[in-house]
Amino acid sequence: MTSLDRLLRPRHIAVLGAGWARNVIEQCEKMGFAGQVWPVHPTKDEVHGYRTYRSVADLPEPPDAAFLGVNRNLTVQVVRDLAALGAGGAVCFAAGFGEMGAEGQRLQADLVAAAGDLAVAGPNSNGLINRLDRLALWPMADHDPAPVDRGPAIISQSGGIAHAFVRDRRGLAPAVVASTGNQVLLDVADWLAVLGEDPRVTAIGIFMEGPGDVAALAEAAGVTRGRNLPVVV
Repeated sequence: MTSLDRLLRPRHIAVLGAGWARNVIEQCEKMGFAGQVWPVHPTKDEVHGYRTYRSVADLPEPPDAAFLGVNRNLTVQVVRDLAALGAGGAVCFAAGFGEMGAEGQRLQADLVAAAGDLAVAGPNSNGLINRLDRLALWPMADHDPAPVDRGPAIISQSGGIAHAFVRDRRGLAPAVVASTGNQVLLDVADWLAVLGEDPRVTAIGIFMEGPGDVAALAEAAGVTRGRNLPVVV
């Protein structure tokens, strides 16, 4: 839970993957993220005007959050490196894990083993937006995020559904959108427990393909029930 809190409300973020990293940085700038931004790239000297670091081991300190816009094999290695540093969490954008047959399942098992206490969203996650705290670990530059003081949260295993809520123009204006992807470490229950305790969250909408850890989900629902917080699944 502490790691997930760092991922949701980071003081500093690391971004990997030159093209996707640029989009994430732009989205954070539009949102007004006030923390430090550290692009990581093995050969580029700067990304979107920010000085780069050659590897996560070269970062000034363990980042609270990271966006990994790199291939699936490199994702496993970077997660291992972040965990060894004591980072908070990471959004893993790459697909091709448990949803892609035996090789993908092997890689997914490697990812779980590499993660340790790291709060991992994904893999196969479209990203994370927290407009309450001006964070946009979101690689699609097709919307103009703006901060809000309160509002509903969306937790979606489907990346397409998460993307639809981010682009929504009908006035819902979700305060938080979490694309949970394959849910190898963080599942719906984890997000529900943490977001359910945030007094700025006014309701929670969930799109899930399966309940995961049912006991944990029931415990997390107790948090929202105690607040009389509406939850729609």
